[in-house]
Amino acid sequence: MLEFLCLSMFPGAMAFAGSMDLVTMTIPNRISIFLIAAFAVLAPLMGFSIEQIGWHLLAGCSMLAIGIAMFSQGWVGGGDAKIFAAAALWFGFGHLADFAMMSAIAGGVLTITLLTFRTVPLPLVMARQDWIARLHHPKTGVPYGIAMAAAALIVYPSTPWVQSLII
Repeated sequence: MLEFLCLSMFPGAMAFAGSMDLVTMTIPNRISIFLIAAFAVLAPLMGFSIEQIGWHLLAGCSMLAIGIAMFSQGWVGGGDAKIFAAAALWFGFGHLADFAMMSAIAGGVLTITLLTFRTVPLPLVMARQDWIARLHHPKTGVPYGIAMAAAALIVYPSTPWVQSLII
């Protein structure tokens, strides 16, 4: 059961966050809160020491502080800042750079894709879908939760959460 929780909770929550951002341009707080609570329960069960948990907490808090600063400048959305910090909690400093780099790459690809998509006339059948029309609008931002979800799903298999279960 522990294996199933470790293999499904984080990736599932991140995929859900990305999906919500795609459709609503919002990442609900409950997803970040869920990730924090799941970490608090699963980290000790997975054998993380108090010191390891502390380092993971420091990674998450550091990224939250950076995210708040970026949000205050209007560079990222509040949900993006919170979900990045919650993911950083799970990754710790050991995989945080990989996650950040993959998020940047996926975000660049996503941004270029959306900018290209916005230059093409939207077929009527797609224009009737509110979320597609919103994505197509040139004034709409980029749902960066999609990029973070993709990055999380790419990096997560190399973390101790998964590697310790592969024997």
